Amino acid sequence: MNSLSSRTVRALALAAVAAAGLTAAAGPASAAPTFGAHFHGQAYSGGNWGGYVSFGSFTTATASWKEPSVTCNSSNDLFAPWVGIDGDGSSTVEQTGVATDCSSGRAVYQAWYEMYPAAPVYYSTSAAPVSAGDNFTATVTRSGNSYKLDISDTTKGWSKTTTKSLNAKHASAEAIIESPTDSYPSINGGISFSGVKFDGKSLASTNPQGIDADDNGSGTYSPSRIGSDGQSFTMTEH
Repeated sequence: MNSLSSRTVRALALAAVAAAGLTAAAGPASAAPTFGAHFHGQAYSGGNWGGYVSFGSFTTATASWKEPSVTCNSSNDLFAPWVGIDGDGSSTVEQTGVATDCSSGRAVYQAWYEMYPAAPVYYSTSAAPVSAGDNFTATVTRSGNSYKLDISDTTKGWSKTTTKSLNAKHASAEAIIESPTDSYPSINGGISFSGVKFDGKSLASTNPQGIDADDNGSGTYSPSRIGSDGQSFTMTEH
């Protein structure tokens, strides 16, 4: 996808979200930027995604992670680990994960899903509370143009499932961290993904490509080599 047009779409989406507010069950403290498709570097060398992506028409993508604690460096800091289908080479993404938002001056964790280019939908913090240190498993499953987005906090014992329809390209599958603001908090110890499988196959067996994410030009979050199990990797800043 052309990086300029992608960024323009994202800017328009951000403006729409800010103007209209979130139509979630219960939104975060303030309207949040839209997560979305992968664009490669413009102002900085990396892009807005960091992690692994595999290209092809996949029907399932699943991954687990431990939600890291963070130190907020500015109110602009925002990021999310997520798993999804599409978005690299296409203008749609079907994704679910956990956002960490520092806009209030402290880290606020909230589970969400998004059928980009539609705005993200955040789950109620009372029904789906999130804390640093919680373990998550997320899966996106496609059947034709129907998508089932599952996310579970296996530490607190809750799970959420949403089913939506979208006429998408089915171009890729991925396990990603993303900052729509190009501004990450300090992620203490980085963030590790495990159990990453696309169509039930280990990440390593799906010809994945590693991609870097920018931190506002001050650093880069890069994926480690895939672990010996073929299903795990860690994102760290350097």
